[in-house]
This record gives sequence, C-alpha cells and structure tokens, in this order.
Amino acid sequence: MITVDSCNYSNSKQCNEIFSIRTKVFVMEQQVSRAEEFDIYEESSLHYLGKINGQGAGTARWRVTKDGIKLERFAVLAEFRKQGIAAAVLKKVLEDVIPLQTKIYLNAQVSAMGFYERYGFKKEGPMFSEANIDHFRMYFERS
Repeated sequence: MITVDSCNYSNSKQCNEIFSIRTKVFVMEQQVSRAEEFDIYEESSLHYLGKINGQGAGTARWRVTKDGIKLERFAVLAEFRKQGIAAAVLKKVLEDVIPLQTKIYLNAQVSAMGFYERYGFKKEGPMFSEANIDHFRMYFERS
C-alpha cells in the first residue's frame, strides 16, 4: 500500500527520513554535492514522504518563488522505482498546489521528462545544467 504525507521542516523525524532518501538518490547515486542538495529553502518548503507498506520510498517538496510554485527534489529509492511511488507523490503534491491558482513549474532531469509529461507538464525554454545534470524547465498545463 502506498501512502503520501506532507510535513514542514519542524517535523524532524519525517524530515530525517526524507533527507536520508534524498542523500541516497541525489548525493550518493547522482553525485550531487551535499551543499547543493540541501539548500536554504528546506525550512520554507512543504516536504512530502511517500511510503510503500510503511517504508519510506520517495520524496518531493514545493515552495513559492517569484515565478510561482516550484516543485522540487523528487526522489525515489532505487529498490522502489517502477512501483507507483513517484506518481503517488506527484499526484499528492498537485492536489495540494493546484487550488492555489498560480503557475506551477519544475526543473526536470531530461531522463524524467516523459514522466512529468504524462501528468500535464510541458517543456519550456532551452536545456540547462543544474548540479551537472541536464534539465528542462517544465510548467503544469491546467486542463
């Protein structure tokens, strides 16, 4: 069974689990520097933890920027990929931010663009490098 809960930075138990997943996926697997991964926006973001049968499996967060609502830090542990956790987390995030009636966007790794397109995101602008990984900005197109 997949569950997704949100929390703010003050929920240290849940954030520790979220940060552990992000460390494994981004810092260890993708070689993103710890300083770049864990930034000044942790406290001002709403964080999400997706679990499969009670075990932490995936994460995301969102925050308000000058350009709208930015979805970030989507990560799924390798052993839980292709089991629906990313979709469940994204659906929960969208369920929470769509009612806010502002632009919703993210910076997608090129390898994940097809996933985001299936959920209504469209590519915007040129490719760029973030943390030495190729990305495209994508925005959510409301239907």
